[in-house]
This record gives sequence, C-alpha cells and structure tokens, in this order.
Amino acid sequence: MDKRQAKERIEKLKKEIDKYRYAYHVLDRSLVTDAVNDALKKELYDLEQEYPEFITADSPTQRVGGEPLERFKKVRHEVQMLSFNDAFSEEDMRAWFERLNNYLARKVKAEFYVELKIDGLAIELVYENGVFMQGSTRGDGMVGEDVTQNLRTIEAIPLKLRGEYPERLIVRGEVFITKKEFDRINKERAKKGEQLYANPRNIAAGSLRQLNPRITASRKLDAFMYGISTELGLPTHNGEHKKLESYGFKTGNKQNKIVGSLEEVFAYRNYWEKHRGSLSYQIDGVVVYVNDSAVFEEAGAVGKAPRGAIAYKFAPEESTTVVEDIKVQVGRTGALTPVAILRPVSVGGVTISHATLHNFDQIERLDVRIGDTIVISRAGDVIPQVTSVLKNLRDGKEKKYKPPIKCPIDNSNIVVDGAIYRCGNPNCGARLREALGHFVSREAFDIRGMGQRIIDKFIDEGLMSDAADIFSLQEGDIAVLPGFGDKSARNILDEVESKKSVTLPRFIFSLGILHIGEEMSYLLAGELAKEGADIRKPTDLLDTLGGFPVEKLKGIEGIGPKVAESISGWMKNGAHIKLLEKLEEAGIKIEEFRQPIRDRKLEGKSFVLTGTLSSITRDDARKRIREMGGDVSESVSSKTDYVVVGDKPGSKFDKAVELGVKTIKEKEFLSLLGEDK
Repeated sequence: MDKRQAKERIEKLKKEIDKYRYAYHVLDRSLVTDAVNDALKKELYDLEQEYPEFITADSPTQRVGGEPLERFKKVRHEVQMLSFNDAFSEEDMRAWFERLNNYLARKVKAEFYVELKIDGLAIELVYENGVFMQGSTRGDGMVGEDVTQNLRTIEAIPLKLRGEYPERLIVRGEVFITKKEFDRINKERAKKGEQLYANPRNIAAGSLRQLNPRITASRKLDAFMYGISTELGLPTHNGEHKKLESYGFKTGNKQNKIVGSLEEVFAYRNYWEKHRGSLSYQIDGVVVYVNDSAVFEEAGAVGKAPRGAIAYKFAPEESTTVVEDIKVQVGRTGALTPVAILRPVSVGGVTISHATLHNFDQIERLDVRIGDTIVISRAGDVIPQVTSVLKNLRDGKEKKYKPPIKCPIDNSNIVVDGAIYRCGNPNCGARLREALGHFVSREAFDIRGMGQRIIDKFIDEGLMSDAADIFSLQEGDIAVLPGFGDKSARNILDEVESKKSVTLPRFIFSLGILHIGEEMSYLLAGELAKEGADIRKPTDLLDTLGGFPVEKLKGIEGIGPKVAESISGWMKNGAHIKLLEKLEEAGIKIEEFRQPIRDRKLEGKSFVLTGTLSSITRDDARKRIREMGGDVSESVSSKTDYVVVGDKPGSKFDKAVELGVKTIKEKEFLSLLGEDK
C-alpha cells in the first residue's frame, strides 16, 4: 500500500482498537477476544514501524491500558509501569534482538531470562519498613487504581516481608486465578442461573475491582511477582527473582530459567506451548528479558515498552486477516462450496490461506465481502472458520459477492436446493476428481503421497478447484484437516515443491487432453522439438502447439482428425488457458526437451506395444526404442513398422493382423534392441 493508504488504515485501526480497549479496561466488558485485539495491535505496530511519521501519542501502541475507574482512588506510580511489545514468531524475536543491538551500537551478550507470561492482571505493591502499605493496578502506566484492601486478601502477597529489605520497596507482578478456582466459580454461577465467566482473566480483573473486599476474598486470587522497581543495584534479572523470593514473594521460579541463545528461547517457548495444560493457571506466552540489568537499563524504552524485554506469545487461536477473493469449489457430489482466499495468516500455530464459508447463506449472514478484514478462529484441531467481519475497517472498496448462476468447472446451470447449490451436471465433481488424479499420476507430475483419498479430502475442504491449486497449498491448510498434522503436511508440500520442474511429454500428458495418452504426449513433444520450439513455461504451449492449425496437426505421424480437433479445441478453451496461466504463476517450469538418442539403429521405425512383456517393462521398452531413434505410437496404422506382442495382447494385435503390419514376439524385439539372451 502507498503512504496515503497506510495512514487511512492506521487511523481506522487506532479507532477500532481504542473502542475495544476502553470497553475492556474501563467498562469491564469484552467486545472481542484478546487474540483479536492482539492481531489488530500487531498490524498497527508493524504499519507504524514502516511509517513512523504516523505514530501519535494517542495510538494504542503508546498506551498501556485504560483510564482508572472513578470508583477507586487514583494512584500515581513513582516509576512508570511499562508493557511489553509482542512477538509471534522466531523472525519477530530475531528482529527484536537485532534492533536492540543496533540501538546500543554493539553486540549484546545473548543471555536471557525467560519466564512464563501469566494471563492475569498487572499490579504494583509498595512496602514501607517491610509492611505492605499500598497496592494498585497498572491503569494507563502512570496512574492506576488503589486496590490495596482487595490485594490484602490474596495470601500469596505477604503483609510483612521476610529477611533483609530496604526501607521502601516497590515490586510488580501479576494477579490471576487458577483453572480449578475458575471452574468452581462457574459451577456455582450455573447453579444460580447466572451468566458464566468467559475466562479466568476476566474473573481476576473483575475480582480485583470489587468495592467489597469480602467478594474478592471469596474468589481465592493468586499472584506472582516478577520485578523490583526500587533501585537495589542487582546485576541481573535473575537476581531480582532471587531477591523477591528472599522477601517471601511467590515468583514461579520453578519454571523460569536462564538461557544462552535465541534457539533456547524458542525451545522454551515451544515446550510450554505444548505443556501449558499441565499448569494450574493459564499462560499465553513467555516473557524474555536481557538478563544483564545494566544493559536492560541502558536500552531504555521505546514508547511504553522496554527495549530489553519482549513477550513471545503463543500462537493465537484467533486472528484477523483480509479476504482477497472468494472462489467456488465443486465437490465430488457436484455441491458448490464458497471458499475464502485469505491473506496468509498464522492461527493456532499454522499459516493458512483458505477458509470455507460453508454455503452461500453463510456469506449473506456474515456479510462477507472481498477486501473485508475478518476474524478467523481455530480451537484445538478444528478447521479454521471465518467467525465475523470487522465492518468498521471497511474503506468502501470492498466488493459484494454474488452466488454463481453457472458452474465454474463446466459452465452447467446451477440447481438450488435450499441452502445447497449444485452443478446441473451430476458428473461434474467426478470429472474434477479424475482430472486431479490424472495430473498427479506417475506418468504426469508424479506427485507421490497425493493419492485419491487425499485428493478427495482436499476437494471436499475446498482447497483445490483445479490442478494449479496443488501448488498454492499452505502447510496450515493441510495440517488442520482431520487425519493430518504438521509432519504429513510438510511431507506433502516438500513433494509438491520438488515436482515444479517437469519434462515436456509429462506436462502435455498431465493436462488430460482427450485422446492424448502417454505415447501421443511424447510424439507431440518430439514434433515441437523438431520445430525448434523453446518451451520453458506453461503458456509457451499456447504459442506453439496451440498455434498449430488443425491441418498441420493431422499431418503429424500418428495423429488423426479426432485427435487433431481435440488438441486444437483444448488449446482454445478459456478455462484451459486460465489453468496454464495459473500453473505459470505457481512457478511450474518445463525442462528443455531433447530426444535421447544413443544410436540410430531403429531410426525411422515406428513401434506399437500390446500385451504384457515378461523381461522388460513397457516404460523401459519405450525408452530403449526412443534411445535408438525409433518412435512409439499408441495406435496401429498402415505406417506402423512393428507391433510388439506380449502376453494377452489387446485389440492392437487384431488391428495389426487386419492391416498386415508385422508383429514380433518379445524375444525378437529384444534382438532388435541388441539385448537378446
């Protein structure tokens, strides 16, 4: 996007995020999930990094929360309470550390203190002479809410410090509620017919804001401390945690650790993403600090976030992205399913580029338009779903989608049966299935591991409407399907990627042109080579073979009128032209074709094979004939020199007898090849 578009997008994002944050932090109401808010904030942050001239003081990226509620006394923090910027990938983490090194103009030692990121509410505690005097929420980072009486009810927070402590001590941490307590409270509310809480974080936040501390006490809140604001001269962040423990604070140090590289950070984060279910409380990521306190202090802050620390979040189960197109998928039964083509987005740990819209009523109900910013969700092993549209982010360029009146595959009329749209041709879906199976077959692109069962699943899930879609699949599109996973998805995509380069005969055969089998494909490739055609990409076939008049095609040895008409008609079909263009866009390359001739012993001789050969495969027989200058044809004609007859020959043998063409057994054939035994 250009600078004007970026500014417009930034302003819309700021307005939308501020609305959500005000409702959550000031009114105690959630309009969207944290994951959705994080995704929008990340998009805004990235845009502001690209266009820093548009960063303003009122941007949500420059805030650390909402305004304090009027019902609590306001408390000004002696030292600003910062928030962490978020990272969602290894690339984000590397970029963060690189920015830190660049800012300090030197290479910082890669020693990090990593700890679990509790999904709770940030607090500050003030102690004087070892006695707890005041507790507050973060608020906007400078001014919070005095919730001292409520914090006193939390047993994890000591009312009197232990050991040796300074005269005045300010510490910071997180209040949360355990999963067990969350379930207990919701069970009680269910018995009373009251609305259930959505998540533990909401209960923790609401409990801490209760005017009556007895209600807070009944919720059994918990707390971890993770930082000291008072200057104590501690050399490391690890030292802060040890000091907090010595004062009698709960810190979660059992899970925290020091690591010596970003790779170890990644391993720590990935471990806890998989094992967070074993914890008694909820976490939504890990926090990574530069362990050296001097470096941390020297790095300072950018906006309202420290440069020396970052929150490395777990993969969100919800995110936002843009609908780049809506296409229709024809299933095996002929049923039409609309599929949203998405700007690739990571959801639940995988990157996806497709999402089913189920049916055309769903598009109408959600009012999904091409160009819309949508919320996409995925929980556990559930296939990603479009759950809502962020209509306030529209700029007027979005396009309404109209259901088709003709089938996109064969142009047949559409039959509407309630919410289901079907192709009027009952064989349509089966033809697509057959075409895709042919395309990936051993004689064509030879994509191993993509059998008919997998093709059927991809068709049913709306991932493929033609052969070119095979090469646009994302790992996440496959990994989220039942019966698949990260490993199987990666294996399939690695195989697909390795087959993007193909020989010309295989490519012609893969297109499934009527009457064009494997031998005819080789024949056509040879004819094009004789013409000096330079075919390196799919659309080159339109300029060469597609440019042959029917009469010229009929003049090629082995091509009759029906075959010539079939080739010419296929090359002029709009859908086929589009397929070749899509294959080219997907990066398909056609290898330079040369007839592999070792000697010319069989030059000018035409062969047809029929029946089963016992000592040589058909593929090897064809290869040997061609290497010796001969041609292999699929049909017998008066111009055929030899019909090689194996066990249980077919109608080609009868045709040879009828035309008086010479037939030879396998032994004689091997003698011609010089391989008789």
